Amino acid sequence: MYFPYLRGRQFELIAIRELLEKSLMSRNVVPVVEPVKLSSALIKTMAFFQEKDRTLGLVRNPQVGSMIKDIADEKYEKDKDRFYEILKKSNILSFLYTDANLLARLSSLEDQGVNKKDIATISINQDSISYFESAYASSSPKFNFIRDESGFRRRMPKQRVMFEDRYPKKSRNVDYLELEDEHFSSDHLYYEQEGYLAFSDYSVVGNGYSESGFAPYAIAIHIVYIAVDQTLRVRHFVSDTNDDITDPAGKFAEALEKLVIWNQTQKLDTFGVRSFEDMYRNRSYPGLGIVKKLSIMHHLELMSRYVDGVK
Repeated sequence: MYFPYLRGRQFELIAIRELLEKSLMSRNVVPVVEPVKLSSALIKTMAFFQEKDRTLGLVRNPQVGSMIKDIADEKYEKDKDRFYEILKKSNILSFLYTDANLLARLSSLEDQGVNKKDIATISINQDSISYFESAYASSSPKFNFIRDESGFRRRMPKQRVMFEDRYPKKSRNVDYLELEDEHFSSDHLYYEQEGYLAFSDYSVVGNGYSESGFAPYAIAIHIVYIAVDQTLRVRHFVSDTNDDITDPAGKFAEALEKLVIWNQTQKLDTFGVRSFEDMYRNRSYPGLGIVKKLSIMHHLELMSRYVDGVK
């Protein structure tokens, strides 16, 4: 089973919603959303997963963004009521980051009718191990997302999910020109034999989070593919005219042409890649949000096919 971990930005949410709408996401692929704000896109996505009877993971104590502040703001009262109404549905899998407040948060959720055995925990630093052991001394969560490190594996032997950031993030898009094709992950090949129930990563977005965007000098398209040895690799298609921030449409066309030429040999056939090829034929530029959305959609559709093929 694969748990792609996404921040609740608009285009990440649209990506998983459209995959579900088009029946392109396996039931063995369960997105986990860390909501960064209380938005209509978040509520719409939660409601759509409920409508389709599909499980959606939701982090109840997000570590970034304004979600906690939004919940307390009176101007979001209507959205908050709808949000909590959907949260009561059985197809929402609650996640908690493991910290010093874990026991109190578990108690609060149990008061809301959520058994702590039905909660997924996320333990990503060494201090979280002792907090986890105190809260689950005689029981286990439904899943425990941990780093693939010996310190975690030794003391957290049950219900483990491998949780790592596998995306080789660069600080600037132009830096991807230095290594256009690189290893992404082999977790899908080995997680079971290493004692994990499932694996999780941040897709082609990475763990980094910033409140504001910026106009890049270079435009890059990131496409994950399965190599001959069955490992996952990622190919970066980067524009060439990268001296300033002007002409994003022209930069996109440069990167897109590289993708289309490469795929004549690779022959990837997903909704995301076909959409990119349609844009090439139509000479259209959809904006960077759509570019990210399609890259995510491609990755999750590819993984859906893989996990269904090995089950």
